[in-house]
This record gives sequence, structure tokens and C-alpha cells, in this order.
Amino acid sequence: MGALARVETFGDGLSARNFEILAKFIYDYSGIKMPPTKRTMLEGRLRKRLRYTGAVSLDDYCDFLFKRGGLDSEVIFLIDCVTTNKTDFFREPNHFDFMVRKALPDIAADGVRNIRVWSSACSTGAEPYTIAMLLAEFARANQAIDYRILATDLSTDVLKKAHSGLYAPELLQPVPADLMRRYVMRSIDPKRHEMRIVPSLRAKVAFARFNLMDETYSVGDAFHIIFCRNVLIYFDKQTQTHVLQELCKNLLPGGFLMIGHSESIAGIDLPVRQVANTVFQKQ
Repeated sequence: MGALARVETFGDGLSARNFEILAKFIYDYSGIKMPPTKRTMLEGRLRKRLRYTGAVSLDDYCDFLFKRGGLDSEVIFLIDCVTTNKTDFFREPNHFDFMVRKALPDIAADGVRNIRVWSSACSTGAEPYTIAMLLAEFARANQAIDYRILATDLSTDVLKKAHSGLYAPELLQPVPADLMRRYVMRSIDPKRHEMRIVPSLRAKVAFARFNLMDETYSVGDAFHIIFCRNVLIYFDKQTQTHVLQELCKNLLPGGFLMIGHSESIAGIDLPVRQVANTVFQKQ
């Protein structure tokens, strides 16, 4: 029995049973799949939580979560450990080209004066701030237009970074020079290797923690544009269907839904038609 236990726990790693328990909880809570191939990754990310919780091993950490009542206080940190937060300014630029060239003019032509956009998996803020720059430019050219952006994510860690608007200069390299001049500030201290989104732009973005696995979405008024990019790939088909249907409920008729270039809505019944590559308009 002792030899079998050593095989199952892989030294100080998770036992097979505890990995299954964690994987099921993570999926039920966030929709993120944790197949056996991600076991080593999960173990590595969770080790940093041991000293914060007083657990002496990863299996003891699981006991803390599920047997000693620690889950309520730890769940946010647990989910922060497993979420992936790859993001860049002007990532997948075709979506932003479509927004500037087609979506925003069409929305304004319908008499809309306050454009509402939702970045539903905003990570560290590159996506909503990219959107904000382009909306600010559109508002400069169309004086009657105003805009607001809701930016949400499951991870509290990335939301803190996003809210600060602070970035290393290399992360802002994709931003065009004219937009850099208008919407990004350099630190007056040359020793500080960071730049910051200007206050007027940050004020246009409201950041909030939100779980796309919620049964229904309570996010206020419906939106003219919703971005949900590069998050559906982490969900199974059933979860993708739920998320996309709820997003469409919060999209105004004629509004636009944008998903990642590696994602698809094939086989999912939605009230939309495709109008560009991975861009859909609600009927």
C-alpha cells in the first residue's frame, strides 16, 4: 500500500484523488478544463499558496480547502492560480479594424450617442484600453458621441493590474505612435520602467470581477459590442454554448460579438449572423 501511495502522489505532488477533486471543482466553478496533462502545471502554480495557507503539502492544501473549511476564503486565489492571462495591445487587429471601419459608424448612424462595450475576459487590461483608445478617437471625430467600457475577468490579480493602467514600455509597442502620444504617459522618474494609461481614458473603463459560468449575467444595460476572445477555447461545448447564449442576451439587436480567431460558434444556436472573420451581428 505504501508503494502504491508513493506512485500516486509523485513525491510532494497531488495524489490522483486530490487532482480529480480539484479538477472537478475548477471546472464546475470556472468552466476551465484540467485534463491529466495539466497536472504538473497545476501543482507548480498551487505551491505558492502553501505558505499563505499554512499547508505543508499540496495534499494538505486540498484538505484545507475541502475538509477544514478553507474554500470560501481561498477560492479567489485558487482560481487566480489556474487562469491563463495572455494578452497584448491591438491583439488580433482585424477586430479593431472592423470596429473602426464598420461597427462604430453603423452604431452611430442608428442615432446612438452613448456606445457601450463589454470586454468580457479583459485580463491585464490591454484589450479594454485598446478599445478605449479607438473609441476616444471616434468620439474626437464625432463630437456628439460618448462611450463606456465594462471590463471583466475572473482573476482578481489581473484586474488589479488592469485597473492601475501601468505597463512596461515593451508591452505598449503595438500601440500606434499617435495614440501613444495622446493616451499613454511616461514616468518622470527614468528609473521606473513603466508607462501609464492617461487618467481620462482609465476613467472610461469600469473593471469588475465576473464569472462567465454564472447561470445568468447581471451586467446592467445591454451592449453595442461585446468582445469574448480567446477564452472559449478553455471550455467544452456545453460551456461554450451557455456563455455565448448569455452574451447574446446582453447584446443589443444589431450589436456585434467578437470571438478569438481560433474559436468558432459552429453547431451553437445563436441569434447572430457572421459579418466578418469571427465577428457576428445580432439579428
